[in-house]
Amino acid sequence: MSAESVTGVAGAARAANASWPGAGAEAARISCVKHVYSDGSRVELCGLDFVVRRGARVALLGPNGSGKTTLLFHLLGLLKPAEGEVRVMGVDPGREYAKVRRGIGVVLQNVDEQQLAPTVWDDVSFTPRQYGLPRDEVESRTKRALALLGIGDLRGKVPHYLSGGEKRKVAIAGALVLDPELLILDEPFEGLDPSSRRDVLDLLNRQVRERGMTLIISTHDVNIVAEMADEVFVLAHGGHIVLHGTPAEVFAQTHVLRQSNIDPPILAQLFERLRCDGGVDLPVPADVQSAAAELARLMGHDGAPEEG
Repeated sequence: MSAESVTGVAGAARAANASWPGAGAEAARISCVKHVYSDGSRVELCGLDFVVRRGARVALLGPNGSGKTTLLFHLLGLLKPAEGEVRVMGVDPGREYAKVRRGIGVVLQNVDEQQLAPTVWDDVSFTPRQYGLPRDEVESRTKRALALLGIGDLRGKVPHYLSGGEKRKVAIAGALVLDPELLILDEPFEGLDPSSRRDVLDLLNRQVRERGMTLIISTHDVNIVAEMADEVFVLAHGGHIVLHGTPAEVFAQTHVLRQSNIDPPILAQLFERLRCDGGVDLPVPADVQSAAAELARLMGHDGAPEEG
């Protein structure tokens, strides 16, 4: 996404969110939060502050046990910190989540935990029904959400008997049904085949581009981060936030990623080997298009048509 596009999306987001409590530049902030679980284990989300601007697409990377889910649960008010500060749209979600919950959509890593309705239709329409929206609006919103995910044919199915990928699409439809200003997704591409993953990725990017929605995604799939995020935060074991930047800036720090038990993306590994083995010092590309351009430049091809 170009700088002009990012600026345009952020501007649209600020306009769309003007009625929210604490309206301003920040969608979410976590500052040195420390949490102690009932078994005595501690997670300290310290180091760099986790700050998400409105209209941004933010990816959260880290190995198992690094505190990614703990961080997301604090944003959702499901956990309260022993120390530190959490803000979502200017509100402390642990105390006043009711003020912002209608504007937040969420998909948990284990979608079975949030799919309790007897049919897909009942599940996706649950939130607008809970808010007492008129029946015709509930129906139109539910139809639209199912259509966005291409699962209208599943409306009468029992969620429990769906495939893992179908369950995840139902959960995303339910998260989008009220057109949230902030969408929080924990491993949203798990169980999706390549075609479905592409469709969901395109849908999420379209929601950000057209509506100014803010997107926070926790994922292990580093190879698609550049397509779905403008910014990346990296957590090490125990919750320490060790890196923040654009995908290109973060993936250039291959040694820090490995110290955090994260394998760098394939492209970062390729360009690292070119530098170490071939003495070719090229910037680490964020995506395939950038990589192709750098390699073409290296080989003396600038993309201009050859003369006959």
